[in-house]
Amino acid sequence: MRIPAHSVCTAIRDDIVAGVYERGSRLTEELLARRYGVSRVPVREALRTLEAEGFVVTRRHAGACVAEPTEQEAADLLEMRMLLEPLGASRAAQRRTEAHLKVLRGLVRLGQERARRGNSEDLRSLGGWFHETLAQASGSPALTSMLTQLRHKIAWMYAVEAPANPVESWAEHGAIVDAVARGDGERARAVTAQHTERSTVVHRLRFAVPGERTERVRNSQHAVNMTSLRH
Repeated sequence: MRIPAHSVCTAIRDDIVAGVYERGSRLTEELLARRYGVSRVPVREALRTLEAEGFVVTRRHAGACVAEPTEQEAADLLEMRMLLEPLGASRAAQRRTEAHLKVLRGLVRLGQERARRGNSEDLRSLGGWFHETLAQASGSPALTSMLTQLRHKIAWMYAVEAPANPVESWAEHGAIVDAVARGDGERARAVTAQHTERSTVVHRLRFAVPGERTERVRNSQHAVNMTSLRH
């Protein structure tokens, strides 16, 4: 069975974000195909996609390598997020479905509960699901795709500290959902802009601090999930 290139792309991207492949390191088709248990064809297609996304660059005499973004490029990502996330929330206020609202409200309830308990690991995952669902509620596949790519690249370049006041942070999530539920696009945009600006201060560049090392899982065999491909 031919493995879809997008599944291989997801696996390689996840490993780049996790730091399995260092910035600037070579990505050879043969080794990647062996690692993920696929042929070189989907690996080649995946590398082209990752190059378009900015995770990979092609260098003369070296081939595909993990990109080495500058501090300015990293800063630009946060600025782009501050512009696009409020836009997504504003669109969501006009286009969201009841299913979107149900998921968003459920995530806010869980987030507020975990915030009171001080469970930071759960909060990080819940926050990611919240913003992904909010982007989907915008009804714009192009905007959703851009925000998803931004989240991946920000997770790659930045270490994110827990917010100083997680209860307040999740109260802001709740205010965003309230505005979206009322169809108040301007309020949704304003609250999301404030929330995004506050969250930016807890981002720390992974490669800006001398001696800092990103946690890597070098021995993991990140095989493509064959079960999910059958459905």
